[in-house]
Formats: sequence, structure tokens, C-alpha cells
Amino acid sequence: QLQLVESGGGLVQPGGSLRLSCAASGFTLDHFPTGWFRQAPGKEREGVSCIGSSDGSTYYADLVKGRFTISRDNVKNTVYLQMNSVTADDAAVYYCAVGPPGITPQTLCAGAAGSWGQGTQVTVSS
Repeated sequence: QLQLVESGGGLVQPGGSLRLSCAASGFTLDHFPTGWFRQAPGKEREGVSCIGSSDGSTYYADLVKGRFTISRDNVKNTVYLQMNSVTADDAAVYYCAVGPPGITPQTLCAGAAGSWGQGTQVTVSS
């Protein structure tokens, strides 16, 4: 009954922008810490950005800090990842995930997620 569906991926030029969406059903997103992860071919999944369930605190990986922004729309039950100044290193399949209630965004992005979406592909090309 818990489901996460990512959307918004596609082709973007270097330096361009893209906004990813993670829509939840079967539960209320703002009760859980939620995050964005990515995985490129041959690489392990890495935490990109996560947001807490209580105070809205956020965490960003060093490689995306200052370029990406995570946000939550409680009315739409959706979490977003705004990607700006995209580089070729940002190309990957992006997943959203939910962690146990009460954990910090830092802990979630370190790999504590328990429920995952199916992912959306981000391709960076000129």
C-alpha cells in the first residue's frame, strides 16, 4: 500500500536545470524523513539530498550543495528535487526513498532508507 513514484527525469544540457518529483500514496510524506538518491552504471547508490519529517531540516551531499534544493509540498504529498547547474557527473537514475520515523536527514542519506521508488532517468548531454 505504500508507494513512491518518481517523475521529471529526462534530457538536460550541461548547465541546465531539471525538477524531479516524488509522489507518495498510501501514507503521508511529512510524517517520514524522505530523500533523493542516485545510481550511475557501475557505481553504488549514493545519497543526494534528504529532508526531515519534523522540523524540515535538510542535508545535501557535498557534490550537489549549492546547486540542488529539496522541498516538500504537503498538500500534494510530494517531495521535489530542484537541480540547477547540472553537470555530466549528475547523470544517473534518481530514486526517492523514505526512512524510519525520527531519523535525521544525514542518517537517511547515509543509507538508512527502507522504502524506494522505481527511479527516473536523468541524462546530461549537449
